[in-house]
Amino acid sequence: MKKNPVKAALKAGKAQVGTWLSFGDLYATRVMARVGFPWLTVDMEHSPIDWSQAAALFGAIADAGCVPLARVPRGNHDLIKRVLDSGAHGIVVPMVNTVEEAKIAIAAAKYPPEGDRSVGGGLHALNFDASAGDYYKHANDEILVILQTESPQGVENAEAIYALPGVDAIFVGPNDLTFQMRGPDGIDPSPDELEAMLQRVLAAGKKVGTPVGLHVQTTDMVRKRTAEGWQFIALGSEMRMMLTQAQAFVADLNLREDVADLARY
Repeated sequence: MKKNPVKAALKAGKAQVGTWLSFGDLYATRVMARVGFPWLTVDMEHSPIDWSQAAALFGAIADAGCVPLARVPRGNHDLIKRVLDSGAHGIVVPMVNTVEEAKIAIAAAKYPPEGDRSVGGGLHALNFDASAGDYYKHANDEILVILQTESPQGVENAEAIYALPGVDAIFVGPNDLTFQMRGPDGIDPSPDELEAMLQRVLAAGKKVGTPVGLHVQTTDMVRKRTAEGWQFIALGSEMRMMLTQAQAFVADLNLREDVADLARY
């Protein structure tokens, strides 16, 4: 059975930089899986990607020698079980605010006795080049479990969540954390306030020995954050990469003056 090199690298203290997939397009995914990123996350939380699409993407990524991950819409047993049975090598679970929510997600990703994942399917074994028996024997060691901290409540509970057995890494989505930090007046936190919250996440991860990561939009920020000690880093998305380059072409040729602001994609 194939090993999960991203999980091993994170455990060894090495940074792993990948990107997000939002299109759900098989052609684009096959190309992205060969670019050189060690992992790609199929975003099933905010993109209209169905189960059949997702299974095909996981297979295409795995066949290219890249690690396919899935961000599930939320951390319940059914969603986690289904993406793993469809061939994902790991999960990214959004909005994990409490220890109990974290325990539910971890258990769903692990076969007994470590968790309560049920046995079945065949795509999972195919994507690890394994027999079903070997997969069931080794999956708990190779599946990557990444929990997202996206709220002040999650930060308050960070040490307790990050120290749980079975948590392989933590991931912060700065946009969601910003929105969750808004006051009653709806005003965003200042950049300094957001940065202070991010540094609390980093400190908690370092204290308990759990890798932490976040989403960034430039290679300069990748370098800055890895130097600080962040390890699991998402650089933009295939959508943002396309838009950024396309907008650069349009601007360079002065084709339009009213280009929409698509900075958040």
